[in-house]
Amino acid sequence: MSGFATRAVHGGPGGTADPAHHALRGPVYDTVSFGFTSAAEIADAFAGRKAAHSYTRITNPTVAELEGRVQALAGGRGVVALSSGMAAISTTIMALAGAGTNIVAARSLFGNTASLLAHTLAPWGLETRFVDMDDLEQVAAAIDADTRAVFCESITNPQLEVVDLGALAAICRAKEVPLVVDNTATTFYLCPAGKLGADIEVISSTKYLSGGGTSVGGLIIDHGSFNWQKSPRLVEFAKGFGPFALLVALRREISRNIGACLAPHNAWLQTLGLETLALRLEKSCQNALDLARFLSRLPEVGAVNYPGLPDNPYHQLASRQFAGRYGGVLTFELAGRDECFACLDRLRLIKRATNINDNKTLAIHPASTIFTEFSPEQRAAMGVREGMIRISTGIEESEDLQQDLQQAIRSA
Repeated sequence: MSGFATRAVHGGPGGTADPAHHALRGPVYDTVSFGFTSAAEIADAFAGRKAAHSYTRITNPTVAELEGRVQALAGGRGVVALSSGMAAISTTIMALAGAGTNIVAARSLFGNTASLLAHTLAPWGLETRFVDMDDLEQVAAAIDADTRAVFCESITNPQLEVVDLGALAAICRAKEVPLVVDNTATTFYLCPAGKLGADIEVISSTKYLSGGGTSVGGLIIDHGSFNWQKSPRLVEFAKGFGPFALLVALRREISRNIGACLAPHNAWLQTLGLETLALRLEKSCQNALDLARFLSRLPEVGAVNYPGLPDNPYHQLASRQFAGRYGGVLTFELAGRDECFACLDRLRLIKRATNINDNKTLAIHPASTIFTEFSPEQRAAMGVREGMIRISTGIEESEDLQQDLQQAIRSA
């Protein structure tokens, strides 16, 4: 099987999720505990001498099926599924860093990620050095002996900046620091983050993978490219488990102790959603491109930001990294907050809601929602303007979306 869509439908360990009955859809193991035939057997499971499911907070067969299916598509050494995208990011950082160390991160990030780094982890002694990822010299200069990771998004949300992953990976390799890429906005279907140099890929599976906003989840993908003996936080695990140090540390300590496990039912929904990822993402990308072109022709719209437009500063880089597709998120500018609110209130088809890649197209005012906890000056530094509206395209007909936006903008 070589095609992505074919592997999405048929791929994964063993080719079937139900060897007992050969059901084409795997069962949901909606249970907390698993029984053992002897005290010795359960002791072996807890000591790691025997692979077995014991407690769903640690592992579960339905969650393991999702992890195997994702690994078959994204590659890498292993996958750990968690309860949300934010859980995937916070668990990854806790696995790599600690008090007295630092993370070098993009200055343009999703609002909750920026808040995690600036407001939640800083009081625990972790420094975050926010840098312009377009300025590679600035990135390199920010990395020192206490840096534990470089963190960025494949396309920033909602600024829609595209990071040159190959160039960034070269810096990280030279500095012997792992590169962590949040690939939520493009997924491994558009952006092969591991092949481009990411050591760890994190994804909010709530978005494109869930199959239409059905469930919340997150993924950590270890691409097997970093020598964990170079990671002070993981060096002891590396002595015992070599290249599997990160995955073992997540399973046996950090993920287990944090407890942000993915519910089996959500894993089942996301395994189902994974099978139609390519179809939905292709339609979402085409709708986003159509809307970007349409909005660019409206005199009421001040600017349209979408990497798929030829005059976008990231167009050539995005074309090279994402094989000619540019994701399902775009933004456009009106005069200010009042005009944005008036436009949003007049939408008839497009939903006023947060999230990315529901099957329905969604619209939101980022400054008053996702970035509301930041000051106007901080939002300006992050590239989040009062006149910005973010659109996440679904899979409807493009003409219907254009008509809805046109009447809403011209009535505002």
